[in-house]
This record gives sequence, structure tokens and C-alpha cells, in this order.
Amino acid sequence: MATITAVLIGAGQRGADAYASYALDYPDEVKFVAIAEIDPIRRIRFQQTHGIADTNVYESWELLLDGPKLADAVLICTQDQMHFEPAIRALEKGYHVLLEKPMSPSPTECVQMGEYAETYKRVFSICHVLRYTEFYKKLKQLLVDGAIGRLISIQHTENVEHRHQAHSFVRGNWRNSDISSPMILAKSCHDMDILLWLADAECTKVSSFGALTHFRAESAPEGAPLYCLDGCPVQNECPYYAPKMYLDREDWVGSMLRKVVSNDDGREGVLQALKDGPYGRCVYHCDNNVVDHQVVNLEFANEVTVAFTMCAFTKEGGRSMKLMGTGGQIRADMEKNVIEVSNFITGETRTIEMNAPLDGHGGGDHGIMREFIRLVSRDGEEAGLTSARASVQSHLMAFAAEKSRLESQIIRIDDYFKELKGKV
Repeated sequence: MATITAVLIGAGQRGADAYASYALDYPDEVKFVAIAEIDPIRRIRFQQTHGIADTNVYESWELLLDGPKLADAVLICTQDQMHFEPAIRALEKGYHVLLEKPMSPSPTECVQMGEYAETYKRVFSICHVLRYTEFYKKLKQLLVDGAIGRLISIQHTENVEHRHQAHSFVRGNWRNSDISSPMILAKSCHDMDILLWLADAECTKVSSFGALTHFRAESAPEGAPLYCLDGCPVQNECPYYAPKMYLDREDWVGSMLRKVVSNDDGREGVLQALKDGPYGRCVYHCDNNVVDHQVVNLEFANEVTVAFTMCAFTKEGGRSMKLMGTGGQIRADMEKNVIEVSNFITGETRTIEMNAPLDGHGGGDHGIMREFIRLVSRDGEEAGLTSARASVQSHLMAFAAEKSRLESQIIRIDDYFKELKGKV
């Protein structure tokens, strides 16, 4: 397979670290030849890391896509509300496209993207990375092999982890649906996608409840300042005290978070950023509006039912699930890398130790890159597991859940899709 060439739009943590880092490990498979990034430090850092010529370094995606086609493929890893236009422009320009999730915070734009995927015979994949993990591939294979008979119901929990909620969805880029996406889309479109894949049928009905209960001004301790470093009186008791979250955490997550907080991720650089930057704010005095807990019920055309729970208030992160079938059950914990399969006839339970990596979405970040490169090398002859067309329905499940939560009604997906089609 010849080395494919790629350009990156958006050199943040997902674009530069999660996906483009694949090229550093497998330079014979893909090479990045251009970058568009508004932040000059990130732009130059990416250029230097990947050896990109000065002529192929751009301050905006518009400048990059206004010029001649530079590569086989483009990775679009901008903020949620900046996905639609560059994705369409890139397809029109002849690029294969890998687009960070969610496709768009607009349901009508998602529907349009699905239609564009049919019009342009290019690879157009969405970064639903869980399908590319060994963990979820194993679950899918167990269901296909009939390990628990006919699948009847799924209980699925997304353990957001209290510090992750505080970082990304209270202080961070996905804190406010007016400037990004609702929580069920920004965080849990991964889960809607994997549930759609495992259920193996179209979703027919959705209902949902949830709220922003804790991370708001009414919950603030007495005397809590706007910024943690402005003499917070409860800094020793607060689990969200910014210096504790970003400087005292020595695992790979802590290292990743410090790079998000500041381009200078040394101690002094991070401290300076926390003084008056977004990640130094008191979690009870932010402009966040996304929920910190939500439940969703789903019904599928094959009568499979799903109960999904997303909650910020967990010690652990990761996802856990119970799949119940006519011949057995499966308990699976992604964080623990363990799958337990129980058989109703024999009464036996076997344990499968996955030994998958815990970082990079359980190996899914590099997994989707590997698959995208393979698809591009075949020049779009295959759509792939997470094509834009296939991803529209899981996005509509998320939008329908938010509509249900806000309007207190059951949403029928067929009716909702027809309504959206009328607006396209």
C-alpha cells in the first residue's frame, strides 16, 4: 500500500495528538503535508513535528481549501460548530474526509452531510472510534456468534468521571450548548453510535430525562471566588480545585490535560494559565449549561430495548454495559478490560480479559486512523464502519433524546427525520 498524504484542519488535542500522531508511529502509511490552525503556537508545533513546508502552513481552513488540492485526505478536527462548511468544501475539492464527532450541532446539517456522502464518491468517515476498539469489536462478534442467543435488552452506563466533567463540560470547550453541542451529542454520540451498532436495527423511539443539577452557582461553597487561585477558602476540600486537578495528577490523563490548559505545559506555564484562563475558573461560577446527568430509553425496530445512563458523578471513567439475550448475558466493563459471558443452559460464566490499551479510547483513536487509511488507499470503494451516511441515524438518536428531554415527550425517529428533511 502506497503512503497516503493528508492535511489537518485543527491541531488541538484530538487532531494533533489523538489522530495525527498515528503518522509518527507509521510514517510508511500516512504523511501530513499541510496544516490549518488558528493558534500560532500549535500551528508551528505541528509543522515542526511533521516536517511540513512553510508554503503549506495556513492560519485558517478557508485559506487552505481556497487553494489547490494538496493531499489525498483531510482530517477536520475543529470545534463542533465549525465542522459542516469545511467538510462540504473538502468533499467538493476532491478530498477524502475524516471528521471529528459530532458531525454538527445542527440536525439538518447532519442530514445534509449524509446526502453529500452519497453525492460525492469519496471516503467520508466520522470519528466514532469505539467501533474500532478491540473491546467493542469483541462484544459485536459475541452477539453475531449467538453467544447469548437473541439480543433482547441493553443496560449501558457512561461514567463520565467527576473531573472529566469539570474539565470538558463545565470549564472547557463543550460546557455550553449555545457555543458547542448538548451533552448527549458532544459526549454521548459515541454511545448512541455503539448502541445502534450492537442493536443491529434502526432506532424507532426515544425518550429522555436529565438536568444540570450540581455545577451551578447555587452549589458554590460560601466565599468561593470566581477563580480558584483567588484565595478559595475550600481549596483543600474541593475535588475540582484547579491546581490540584491539573498539576497534581501525574498519569497520562494529567499530562494530556496540562497540554490543553496551556501551550506551555510546565508547572509555571499551567499556573499562569489558571490565574485567569477558563480552566482556572470555579466550577460553580462558569457559563456552562449542559446537563451533568441524563438517562435515555431507546427502542429499535427488532424490539431490542436500551436503558442508557450518563452521569458526571463517578470516581471511575469509561463505559460499562450489560447485554441480555434469550440464551445468556454479557457483563462488560471497558475500564477494567473485562467481558463476562454467562450461558443459561450450562450455568457457566467465562471471563475474557481484553488487555486493550486504556488510553486513546481503548485503542480506537489509532484504530480508526488505520481503517481510514485503508479506505482511502482503495479510493472510496468501501464506505467503512462509520461513514457519514451511517452516522446520521446515531446523531438523530442524540438529537431526539435532547428534544425529548426538553419537551417531555417520546420522539418517533421516522417522524423526526421527516420533519428535518422538510427543512433541508
